[in-house]
Amino acid sequence: MARSLVIVESPAKAKTINKYLGRNFTVKASIGHVMDLPKKTIGIRLPGEEEGGKKKKKRKAKKGSKKTKAQENLAGKIIELDDEKIFEPTLQIIAGKGKVINDLRKSALTADAVYLAGDPDREGEAISAHLAMVLSKPSKFIEQEPSVSRFKKKDAKPEEPAKEEDAAPKKEVVAIDPKKIFRVTFNEITPKAIRAAFDKPRQVDTNLVDAQQARRVLDRIVGYKVSPILWNKVRRGLSAGRVQTVALRLIVEREQQIRAFIPQEYWTIHAMLDAGQPPLFEAKLFKHKGEDIEVKNQEAADKIVGAVSKAKWQVASVAQKEKKRNPPPPFTTSKLQQAAYNRLRYTAKRTMSLAQKLYEGVELGDEGSVALITYMRTDSVHVSNDALIQVRELIPERFGSNYLPEKPNYYKSKKDAQEAHEAVRPTDAMRAPEDVRKYLDEDLFKLYQLIWQRFVASQMLPAIFDQTTIDISAGDYTFRATGTVQKFDGYLRVYQLPASIADREDDEKDDEGEGRALPQVAEGQTLRLDKIRPDQHFTEPPPRFNDATLVKELEEDGIGRPSTYASIISTLVEREYVTKNQGRFSPTMLGERVSVLLVKSFEDIFDVTFTARLEEELDEIEEGKLPWREAVKEFWEKFVIDLDKADDEMLSYKAGIPTGKKCEKCGQGELLERISRHGFFLGCSRYPDCDFIQDLSPETPEETGGEPKTEYCDNCGKEMAIKRGRFGTFLACTGFPDCRTTRRLVQGTRIAHQPDEPLNEKCTLCGNGLVKKHGRFGEFIGCSGYPKCKYTRPITLGIKCPKCNEGEFVRRGSAGKGGRGRPRVFYGCSRYPDCDFTSPHMPIAEPCPKCGAPFIVEKRTKIGTVHSCLKEGCDWEKIVLEAQPQAQPEEAPVPVAAKS
Repeated sequence: MARSLVIVESPAKAKTINKYLGRNFTVKASIGHVMDLPKKTIGIRLPGEEEGGKKKKKRKAKKGSKKTKAQENLAGKIIELDDEKIFEPTLQIIAGKGKVINDLRKSALTADAVYLAGDPDREGEAISAHLAMVLSKPSKFIEQEPSVSRFKKKDAKPEEPAKEEDAAPKKEVVAIDPKKIFRVTFNEITPKAIRAAFDKPRQVDTNLVDAQQARRVLDRIVGYKVSPILWNKVRRGLSAGRVQTVALRLIVEREQQIRAFIPQEYWTIHAMLDAGQPPLFEAKLFKHKGEDIEVKNQEAADKIVGAVSKAKWQVASVAQKEKKRNPPPPFTTSKLQQAAYNRLRYTAKRTMSLAQKLYEGVELGDEGSVALITYMRTDSVHVSNDALIQVRELIPERFGSNYLPEKPNYYKSKKDAQEAHEAVRPTDAMRAPEDVRKYLDEDLFKLYQLIWQRFVASQMLPAIFDQTTIDISAGDYTFRATGTVQKFDGYLRVYQLPASIADREDDEKDDEGEGRALPQVAEGQTLRLDKIRPDQHFTEPPPRFNDATLVKELEEDGIGRPSTYASIISTLVEREYVTKNQGRFSPTMLGERVSVLLVKSFEDIFDVTFTARLEEELDEIEEGKLPWREAVKEFWEKFVIDLDKADDEMLSYKAGIPTGKKCEKCGQGELLERISRHGFFLGCSRYPDCDFIQDLSPETPEETGGEPKTEYCDNCGKEMAIKRGRFGTFLACTGFPDCRTTRRLVQGTRIAHQPDEPLNEKCTLCGNGLVKKHGRFGEFIGCSGYPKCKYTRPITLGIKCPKCNEGEFVRRGSAGKGGRGRPRVFYGCSRYPDCDFTSPHMPIAEPCPKCGAPFIVEKRTKIGTVHSCLKEGCDWEKIVLEAQPQAQPEEAPVPVAAKS
């Protein structure tokens, strides 16, 4: 009896499915896509081009010459916009996939039926459609040529074409009957879901395939048409993307907002009050004569402090209410990426990679390969009835019946969500995280635990809090104290909130006073003022995006799809358009300049609203409401106008962009901004007559770990300057050519390499002397026998780690991608990896004046240097003023500032 063939994308998925289908099925993997557009050409039938794909050229006919009929036939037909096959892609079998396809074809020939079981989304549908094409119409498609080197040996002889009689006879490839090819989809890899899918097989959904094809065509048009302009105007190897460039624009515009931001001073006033019974409680200035009040400077703050210090403090009103915090819905893809970053610090790419493994199946001992979660690319919060029944059995059994609502909790998906899909949830809620922990590595376990907790929490009762608000009058001023005490933990029993409010999602952020108890007071009761504290603050610019906030912004703006967010972000980093420093994205100089050029030249195409509308059109194609060629045609009509304009008018860094500044060296030429393989620089327009060059590579305190330091020549005493040579940057004496002293730079920085300092200690490994070394992340102790002996140890700061209370703080650092990014300095425990405590701020061995913590930290902010306490619950901060002339005795001291 012949078996049926099931084709999936990955071997891991094949292994898991094979276990459930039984002996009548053979499961094989296509290992991703099998067909794509050609590598070396655009592969799309575009208007204004010849059928062969060449651009239409204007040819001048020679005087008196006439084209022969043969010449006319050779000339390619120019494709028009109303051509019925306009924008048709030319698909080819991906290089190296021939063996996979032949194996699948061989199995399909003897199979009773072929089931295409790709993922339940556009990409999965396209893979299934392409598999059906290569199986049922094999003669139409050829495998792409593998790329070969364009460099040949000088004496290499051209290969002679094989003679027809010598050529091996071609084997005729037998086509598979399309009537026996079916499509099956399932949102989870479980026996029940798979049986249900195979009970109702269907044909490939052409609408889904068209939506994927439209996106692929649009992305290819932008990439192939815009990237060469960047090569001509900036440098080779750069790329532009339809969605990638809009995401870059968001990051660049946020950076511009931060630069343009001007901090505004404001003050808050806090009173510590005694109600005659514990605890003392804090109230904050709220209103003046019943109106909202802003305290803009110290003078106004001192005036208010003086007035209320002499006033009678009396309870004006007491309000108590019960407050509910509802459980969050189960995860969609974007919410999973946000929560995984906020709680686990996983990037979007890492999250999706781990989720893919959990979906396709992991080995669970004797059970074999088991899929632990449902399909992870979804924008729906829908949950199947079977899953609801199971989790409602789990909750009373595990947590108690008082945590289970009378009816299941139902959540509403956003308007364009696909309700046929489910939310990301465990395939079996009864399989608790601790049950599978021994089979999973740490990262997989943490992500599964997060998904399981979120799903279970979504079907529990809300958490209930008692919130008390006390308004206190002090003369014409009103102060308010708020306290919130948890009454019933509800869903928080399983899904705790992150300790840091900054890491919480919008619906998890609470009002002021969370966890703070207030004493019992009555209206009209007189209170005693214990102390009053005015705190200075400065408004802060919008924060740079991190993985979570960028995904949130992309989703809210309708840019891309949940399944593409991870690849968008990773592409920006890989292209070196952005860097990641302490988890936040900053545009590089290259990224910022490329973004400005593209947005200026392609205002429509890289507009946020236009890109979002295009995503909606792709959804309409998927729903069968819009023909895919119409959507691409509408895009093309706008795009081609901008394209011609950009080719002629876009500024060129290769030619040099005028800055309007005079050359510092010759005083005659104008400085032009240009780019070389080492980065951007200013050069004189009179080059080569004037060889003035000024490097524009950014040098910031973050790169050097402190303020930039001037280096002096050891031989002649003149300043050293950074120069570029064939092997990169180095320090050279400005007295050249009289003084030819040079010094190496510490790798990845612009800091001069310091000589090792011998210490009076021996290496515990080899017995050689130890030396103090200087690396890109600061000083450390190493063996003088390096590289034979690689012994190192950090130099501690003498401050105990607050987490383990055993190790001490050491200065550490990490580099950007490939060692080329900006180095990130941070401070961690000397007992790492046993203790993983870290802080981006430098610890200082001074006790906190407010809570008595053994150390404080130094932060670098937009408003300057700030000393702050890290202890949870303590809000002490103090702005460190720059060195100023000594204050006169009658001047008031600088007040202690509170957290901005």
